[in-house]
Amino acid sequence: MYTTLDWVTLGIWIFVICIIFYGIIAIHDIPASIAKKHNHPHTDAIEAAGWVSLFMLHALWPFLWIWAFYYKPEVEEKKVPETVKLQLEIERLNKRLVAIEQSESAILYDKIESLTERLAAVEKVRQTKNVSVENMLIK
Repeated sequence: MYTTLDWVTLGIWIFVICIIFYGIIAIHDIPASIAKKHNHPHTDAIEAAGWVSLFMLHALWPFLWIWAFYYKPEVEEKKVPETVKLQLEIERLNKRLVAIEQSESAILYDKIESLTERLAAVEKVRQTKNVSVENMLIK
């Protein structure tokens, strides 16, 4: 019924289909391996999107390729000093704010102290003249 050549042909077809299937999966893993090589912060997302793209008939795959190559560690390392500069600027501004608050509180303390002294002087005058507070306010 079936000759040996038919069985060999069937075996070759199964082998070729398996190789093609594996090749498609391996090709979809390329952006994830690129992301791993570049220490991309979104490696897991790229890998998961590669599997989604496999089931979406390769629609996302070109975007994943671009996404994987977009991250450059050298460029990201240059951004770190900018964040350090910003951190130092924040610390400087916080120190300046504390100094301003302390100087304002010192000014307010001096004003309160002078008002307290004036109030004590007025109280002494009132006691010596025996004048009520209401009379002083009317004048």
